[in-house]
Amino acid sequence: MSTEAPQKRLYIKTYGCQMNVYDSERMADVLRPLGFGLTDAPEGADLVVLNTCHIREKATEKVYSELGKIKRMKAAKAEDGGAMLVAVAGCVAQAEGAEIQRRQPAVDLVVGPQSYHRLPELIARAHRAAGETLAADFAPDEKFDALPKVRAPSGVTAFLTVQEGCDKFCSFCVVPYTRGAEYSRPAAAIEAEARGLAEQGVREITLLGQNVNAYDDDEGGGLAGLVRRLAKIPGLDRIRYTTSHPRDMDEALIAAHGEIEQLAPYLHLPVQAGSDRLLKAMNRGHTVEHYLRLVERIRAARPDIALSGDFIVGFPGERDADFEATLDLVREARYASAFSFKYSRRPGTPASAMTGQLAEEVKAERLARLQALLEAQQQAFNEAQVGRTVPVLFDKPGRRAGQIGGRSPYLQAVHCDGADNLIGQIAPVRIVAAARNSLTGELALAHA
Repeated sequence: MSTEAPQKRLYIKTYGCQMNVYDSERMADVLRPLGFGLTDAPEGADLVVLNTCHIREKATEKVYSELGKIKRMKAAKAEDGGAMLVAVAGCVAQAEGAEIQRRQPAVDLVVGPQSYHRLPELIARAHRAAGETLAADFAPDEKFDALPKVRAPSGVTAFLTVQEGCDKFCSFCVVPYTRGAEYSRPAAAIEAEARGLAEQGVREITLLGQNVNAYDDDEGGGLAGLVRRLAKIPGLDRIRYTTSHPRDMDEALIAAHGEIEQLAPYLHLPVQAGSDRLLKAMNRGHTVEHYLRLVERIRAARPDIALSGDFIVGFPGERDADFEATLDLVREARYASAFSFKYSRRPGTPASAMTGQLAEEVKAERLARLQALLEAQQQAFNEAQVGRTVPVLFDKPGRRAGQIGGRSPYLQAVHCDGADNLIGQIAPVRIVAAARNSLTGELALAHA
């Protein structure tokens, strides 16, 4: 008869960005030695973690709504003689702090994005009903130093945070207030984590940071130097990075796109608007001309690069001419994909107090026009792949039997007929059809 204690159930709900996905994976890593295993539903869980994001509109309200549901589940478990710990982590935790527990007493722990490595300690303290329950003001190097050295990747691709925080203070953004100043992990620690992932079968990593190309390692090589270092790792065939800021796109990184085979020909480079007047109001620190000439230099280094961007429509004071200038920038830059949103006020940011807030119907009409243009460009980029043979990293079964799916170097979803034993491999695929969000292909004969 086994004497092992039953596994405790851990439920993590992740809101928002890819960095939160990474953080959630690492929370599971630090809690695994305590006997916590992931479960797909919060009902009956021993520990519920809401890993929150403060970027999108009404993000905080959504968290409190979810906490109301969790409170009822916690009470139900208590009636059955059990106990459920509830933790709020991430950017809402950083921004709201003790206010979360005041508004929702069912919350046991509030853990900022730099402190989730202390979850085991805080859980132990909570079980003893004593000690600190707020952990939102610790340096990021403490967090990374305390994480387990070995990760358990869930597939052949993985995220790897290399940089956190932001010093740019765009007037619409809460990240500098919730994630703190820019901090870069030591290159040796990143390399060790990447090697561990590669040894477990990961073929592609995406380097993450709020301003990832602001990465400034302890050896002075910047992000370009880090990419060159990671490109030497056996088995690591693709390297991506996101999200970048135009002000931090230096010549060394541009050159790396043309020189490093493992660096994927895909770049997410947000611009937000095509009007210098708006860019100044947004405190972006660059002009339209700077951005477009930057795109020119990047394409000169890597002509086939797929460019992605972010756009905010309806920023306070946006005039018809400003919006038309954004459309003009899109036409000149030519995007393979993009993310676009209506401006929404974030409490505490300078933009939230600006005059000239636009009506929702104006923002909606402009967003529809912008998205129509961006979607047409994405369709055109995808259709240009038809007839080409591209290397596809297969990472999952397809939607139907006998089908597998993966990603092109340009981050496009690709599906074709093939056996599951190709998952984890890179194989040449001839593209035969294109939709806006995916490509259909046929395996080259050598791999059929």
